[in-house]
Amino acid sequence: MAAGWWETVGRVVEQEFADIGDPERITRLVLRLGMAALLGGLLGLERERSGKSAGIRTHMLVSMGAALFVLVTQQAGVLETDVSRVVQGIVAGVGFLGAGAILKSRGGDQVKGLTTAAGIWLTAAIGLSAGLGQEVTAVLSTVLAILVLSLESAFGRLGNKLRE
Repeated sequence: MAAGWWETVGRVVEQEFADIGDPERITRLVLRLGMAALLGGLLGLERERSGKSAGIRTHMLVSMGAALFVLVTQQAGVLETDVSRVVQGIVAGVGFLGAGAILKSRGGDQVKGLTTAAGIWLTAAIGLSAGLGQEVTAVLSTVLAILVLSLESAFGRLGNKLRE
């Protein structure tokens, strides 16, 4: 009886990992998740260097998570039209995550963290792009985001001078 049980376990394990031998699938998975991690990390690096609370690890995890959700959906054989539901869920979920980064002062006259929240939201979109195989979109979005975030301090200084 025990031998039959172990044969069943062995067969199930073999079936569960049957796709690991497909080099094309593994390569695609590694490239897309790696790209999501790298691009998210670049945005996180900029935020960390600016002294913001959500840094490299947060942005990498958000980007990889978004990529993984769409990759798993595609691997499960879900119809392309149904992938949009997964995307909607990610956008809404990350919106709640970003909301946690927003702080309002007691007087209500100052709001902090909006740029960080928007950056987290954009990082999820970049991860989605990478996960869906839209590498050019993901890279260009990252470059533009870093440019905008880099200009943030210059625009802030200009705004302060105009207020004086």
